[in-house]
Amino acid sequence: MAVPYEAHGRAGQKGRTRNALISAARALIAQGATPTVEAAAAAALISRTTAYRYFSSQRALLIAAHPEIETTSMLPPNPPQDPASRLEAVLREFHRTILETEPQQRTVLRLSLEPGSQPGDHPLRQGRAVGWIAEALSPLQTLLPEEDLRRLVFAIRSANGIEALVWLTDVAGLSREAATALMRDSAQALLRSALQKLAPEHGLEP
Repeated sequence: MAVPYEAHGRAGQKGRTRNALISAARALIAQGATPTVEAAAAAALISRTTAYRYFSSQRALLIAAHPEIETTSMLPPNPPQDPASRLEAVLREFHRTILETEPQQRTVLRLSLEPGSQPGDHPLRQGRAVGWIAEALSPLQTLLPEEDLRRLVFAIRSANGIEALVWLTDVAGLSREAATALMRDSAQALLRSALQKLAPEHGLEP
């Protein structure tokens, strides 16, 4: 396995250089550009030769510039136990994050759709949102069969995210506020449908 250039000696300085290139790329993306390695290097006041030691291609740079979402949970402190309330809280935070980083999200979405793109190549394919939604619905683990719960999580994820936002705003013409509200409504409708099947047996409100 190839060792990244920045892992060889002077790791602190190299880490700062890499971060400067990523920050420059993110700033350019936020301005509506799709920066090349050369453009990011110029914006960061770093030589082109040095920049290519960190990012061998525009694709590698743009993937690295995707917002780092290291949080392991989107639930607030002392979260409610009601699945619908938990889901609403998680999706509101998820949507806030998407809107704050929309240009970078769109860039990586485009890269993930290019021919030859492989699962796991892109931040959008890491399953983080699936994990956040699954945590929101964790109170249903003792009520729904594992496969049914998994399908519910996937269905909600398919209706929420940058992919859905792009379609709702660019194709359907909704405002971002209306689009995120519709995404949450769709998620709650899917949850209600699942709860309706459980209501008679467990006394749940659909």
